[in-house]
Amino acid sequence: MQNNGRKTIFTTISIDKETASMVDKITKRYSLKKSEVVKLTFAYIDKASINPAEAPESVKTELSKINKRQDDIIRFIRHYEEDQLNPMIRATNAIAVRFDGVAKTLETLIISLLEKNLETYNAVLQRISDQFGKHADIINNQGKQIGTLQQTQKKDNAKFLKLISLYADLASCGVMDGKRKENLKAEIFNLINEP
Repeated sequence: MQNNGRKTIFTTISIDKETASMVDKITKRYSLKKSEVVKLTFAYIDKASINPAEAPESVKTELSKINKRQDDIIRFIRHYEEDQLNPMIRATNAIAVRFDGVAKTLETLIISLLEKNLETYNAVLQRISDQFGKHADIINNQGKQIGTLQQTQKKDNAKFLKLISLYADLASCGVMDGKRKENLKAEIFNLINEP
């Protein structure tokens, strides 16, 4: 606690001996003053939105809540994949099949016309073939882009799940795990800034 040129007005609170011994133990462990321990404790409780009157039943219960949240997020991701990505892939496939059917029908029509006037339509056939090639390339490129998007989505999902796991680890850290918290925060920061 730094004195920033302001006068700090102190007050006293009464606590039982058991609580006082816990405060003494924490002050010795972290080389803090009693007032600092109390201030930091209340700041932590406020920041973490913890109601001290409703202390968690156990770490196991809290972890099960976190696991439920993770399961909800995973269900959402799978639902999104089923409702958004898979229909896009099926639609692209349907377009490609329809395009193949149209291309074959046009090819048959053109061949019958070419038999009548082979020399006249030879140039037309070459142009149409070029156009079909371009369309096929476009469809193939779209298929590759969708595949790339799906791979990117899976990679992002894995990164997202790793972040959730790190946040869960961070949330389960106690007040005494300062070094572990800093390591987890650094790992989270590196994962977020990873390209």
